[in-house]
Amino acid sequence: MTYSDLIKRGSLKPLHLAMLLAFTHGALGSEAKPAVLDEISVTASSFGQPLDLKQKNQTASRLGLSIKETPASVTVVDRETMERRGIDNTQEALKSVPGITSSSAPGSPGSVFYRGFSSASVTQLFNGITVQYDAIAARAVDSWIYDRVEAIGGASSFLYGAGAVGGTINYITKLAHRDGNHTEFKAGYGRFDATQLAVGTNQVLDERNAVRLDVNRDTMNGWSDGTKREAWQAAGSWLVDLTPALRHTLALEYQSEQVDRPYWGTPILKPVGDRIRIDEGTRFKNYNSQDGIYEQTVRWARSILEFKATDRLNLRNTFYHYDALRDYRNVETYAFNATNTAVTRSNALLQRHDQTLNGNRLEFTLDSSLGGRSSTWAGGIDYSVNKQTRFPLSVSGPFGSVDPYNFSTENFFSLPGVTPGFNPDRTNRVKTLALFLENRTFLTKDLSLVTGLRHDSIDLEVTNHRTVSATNPAYFERRYTPLTGRLALAYDLTDNANAYVQYSTAADPPAGILTTASFTQVRNFDLTTGKQWEVGSKFSFADKRGNGTLAYYEITRRNIAVSDPANPGTTIPVGQQSSRGIELALGYQVTGNLQVAGNLSLVNAQYDEFNETVGGVAVSRAGNRPTNIPKRVANLWLTYSPLPAIELGADLRYVSSRYADTANTLSDDAYTLFGASASYKLDRTTRLVLRGKNLTDKIYAESFSGTNMAYLGQPRTIDISIQTSF
Repeated sequence: MTYSDLIKRGSLKPLHLAMLLAFTHGALGSEAKPAVLDEISVTASSFGQPLDLKQKNQTASRLGLSIKETPASVTVVDRETMERRGIDNTQEALKSVPGITSSSAPGSPGSVFYRGFSSASVTQLFNGITVQYDAIAARAVDSWIYDRVEAIGGASSFLYGAGAVGGTINYITKLAHRDGNHTEFKAGYGRFDATQLAVGTNQVLDERNAVRLDVNRDTMNGWSDGTKREAWQAAGSWLVDLTPALRHTLALEYQSEQVDRPYWGTPILKPVGDRIRIDEGTRFKNYNSQDGIYEQTVRWARSILEFKATDRLNLRNTFYHYDALRDYRNVETYAFNATNTAVTRSNALLQRHDQTLNGNRLEFTLDSSLGGRSSTWAGGIDYSVNKQTRFPLSVSGPFGSVDPYNFSTENFFSLPGVTPGFNPDRTNRVKTLALFLENRTFLTKDLSLVTGLRHDSIDLEVTNHRTVSATNPAYFERRYTPLTGRLALAYDLTDNANAYVQYSTAADPPAGILTTASFTQVRNFDLTTGKQWEVGSKFSFADKRGNGTLAYYEITRRNIAVSDPANPGTTIPVGQQSSRGIELALGYQVTGNLQVAGNLSLVNAQYDEFNETVGGVAVSRAGNRPTNIPKRVANLWLTYSPLPAIELGADLRYVSSRYADTANTLSDDAYTLFGASASYKLDRTTRLVLRGKNLTDKIYAESFSGTNMAYLGQPRTIDISIQTSF
């Protein structure tokens, strides 16, 4: 074993190294010429930091702050963490964020639940860009092309616009860089015939040019009967230094996914009491049409121009283009009869989404001073045009009943009332002009003031392509002008710990999503508003072998749409929803070869004022917890290296019970998932990994759609992969 190996494993401490060098010098004699040693790096572990407070993030602020410097709850799931934890896609990455749960059900594949909120109240970005259709556009994407995933908890519309009452998530793609040539390859195979082939390379062509290309292909036969999936992702970028002060990056992405006979959910056993019950015999059953389908094609293009005007002033301009085409052809709802002897199938939907987004963002950062104190500014202007046309054909059915365990289903177009072809419903055009500004000023050496402000001018135009009526006019438009912001103080208590307090606001659409909003959903409603108070701390301990973050927050969202008690068939914007909670995250290097990391979230979420229509009557749900929101979520990861070539891992995830309905009459049981991995280094750059997820084969629900169906999580899987780089 070499000295370098000993140092990397933590077996050779700095004191031991000093003694070794002194001994070597003495053995050479005082007259000997000093030896010139290669530069070495002394580290406590080869695992990396599970919670690196010095890591920069670009989602929680444009000021270039580290996690510790940012007065907010910030999580960065970097590339190394994704590899170590076996994170296969973007939604799995979110499990590393305190308190987040998610679901990839086909009808809402990007569903995220964060700090007691969901849907459009949690903004999901792609490289800092919102497509304003998060629950669909943020469908789980294979993680190979991504460099990291970042999240900020709570109200944060002041950063990227409407939405983000519960938080903001940002998926950041790998880009070309100048850190040298590097090529990596990965191949894997797992249960349900899951295969992965992936390659990525970064090449520095000359002193001015660098390119990067990442390609990934995944296939899977699926754990639900008849489901098959094939997905491709490719991300390419070209970095060129036009002058010493001016650089340009062209970044292109392509995603293609096809799912044959997608799984939409499993019926809940009757009678429905207070606990959800799943018949194990239906766990793998798929009640969709034989030729059901989900298809998606996504293209991104970004032109990023960066100019270092002076040592203190930097400019950045990003022109971006996005287009997506999605097709659905499925029977989507299944329910047991009263005796659980048959499953009734209903709600056939043939639908196409055609969406484009074009925009340009100009930003600046400026280092300056105010009253002799260091002050950093960031701001800019963003203009975008988002256009989406939907082509829905919906037939409610029902389409008969089948035996729960032994059945066959029809081809989709043989269903009564279903015909081929796409006819447009309406086109929504959303134009957004935003001005934003942030600042951090040091009031004293240890105390900083961080502020942010954003003003949006949002124009919604909707064109109806179908029959005109009083509730569906040929054309209507609305304008929204939200002003949101942040005010925060951060104080360094010691070199190893700080404390912060912040107040922030947010705004989101009354209909949830403006790119699909109808006349009845927006009418004369304004955006709903949210506010958050948060206090917290970022700290290191045990000689900086451990890091942690702690936060307490209170969030209130006002003016949500509720059923009008005087006219239950209509809604009025007078409702209110709130949440308060605690989040804790820790990472600790116990020894040189043992590392532990984990997080815990406790949240109390409720409707303060909320009515829904039941049987033509408005019923209050005040005091109830929103659906799909757990009170407690916890994660734990252990990593142990008994030998330099071997790394063992174990993980645990706990999610407490959730309600399936706003009446809070039906809930599931809490669930705990266990996973494990073993990695063996074949050589310095090649490793073989065996990984198991949900090892106890727990039957659990990712989410619920009413009281008839649960969308189940993946059963036990085992996979093996090999990854190398050169």
